Amino acid sequence: MSQKNDVPALLGALLVTVGVVGGGIWWFTQKSGQNLGQVFQTGSNSNPSTGSNSGSNNQPLSAVKDVPAGQFRYGGSTSWAPIRLSVDSAIQTSRSEFRLSYVNPVGEAASTGSGIKMLLNRQIDFAQTSRPLNAKEQQQAQQLGLNLTEIPVAIDGLAVAVNPSLNSPGLTLEQLRGIYTGQLTNWQQVGGPNVPIVPLSRKPGSGGTVDLFIESVLGGGNFGAGVQFVDTTTQALQRLGATLGSIYFASAPEVVPQCTIKPLPIGRAAGQFVPPYREPLVDSSQCPGQRNQLNHQAFQNGDYPLTRNLYVVFKQDGQRSQQAGQAYANLLLSGQGQGLLEQAGFVRIR
Repeated sequence: MSQKNDVPALLGALLVTVGVVGGGIWWFTQKSGQNLGQVFQTGSNSNPSTGSNSGSNNQPLSAVKDVPAGQFRYGGSTSWAPIRLSVDSAIQTSRSEFRLSYVNPVGEAASTGSGIKMLLNRQIDFAQTSRPLNAKEQQQAQQLGLNLTEIPVAIDGLAVAVNPSLNSPGLTLEQLRGIYTGQLTNWQQVGGPNVPIVPLSRKPGSGGTVDLFIESVLGGGNFGAGVQFVDTTTQALQRLGATLGSIYFASAPEVVPQCTIKPLPIGRAAGQFVPPYREPLVDSSQCPGQRNQLNHQAFQNGDYPLTRNLYVVFKQDGQRSQQAGQAYANLLLSGQGQGLLEQAGFVRIR
């Protein structure tokens, strides 16, 4: 009988204990501002902070701290054009005190290289680049007594495009190298129709996209004599739509959604083709009602062989320009900023 009488007492004690522990946890979370999921989350699932105010995945632009007030100049890579159009305008709406003014280079086309040059010449406060700083730029900065910081904020990729009527299963990196060095001159040599290949590119030194292609695909070598150079991606896309055998490469968000071209799957080896678009491929006849979307997963996990980071670059000089560059990076790395970058056609870096 005594054991039966002990059962209600034990249950009562247990309920009291649970209530005390639960109340203690509630009090802790209310006082500390911690979320229970954060309290018990393991470190292996957390993202390292790149900036001092990178915040959580849900952080809105309005919550980013240390954003300076004033007019700040910036410039750089043409691959950032979709970001300047939509993301930067959203930043201006949310943070009206942080006024951005885009600066075009004088006497040359806008590019990663021209952006870095303007930054070193103190013509802009921070630069938008589509590749890391190279050794020459780092040396120039050191000679000027400057330290440059580069913060990755998004993932981009190079997409290779052809005429929508061209029948091709895709290209390996080796085949792509052969086309742009002049070793392969007919689509029949790479599993396509008997049509001459017309390779198009912007000129070497015209931007980070071409620099990355030369480094990653050509191994630092030169374009072949048969490559035809264009000034802009717009010109190249027009040529692609008009010439059956033409081929061109550019930043994936500039290429994949277009209606007048067809992006090609690319592989590190034969039979390993990975499309830069989310399958199935949208036929050009269905565009613009439907458009191809970026293959975000393949870009993030590295399955697609031609990816890169986009960077915000600024001087570590303790001045307002440094504060502006760091704040701009933090805004893009906030939860809302990453979502806006994704809407602009790029891939989240976190």
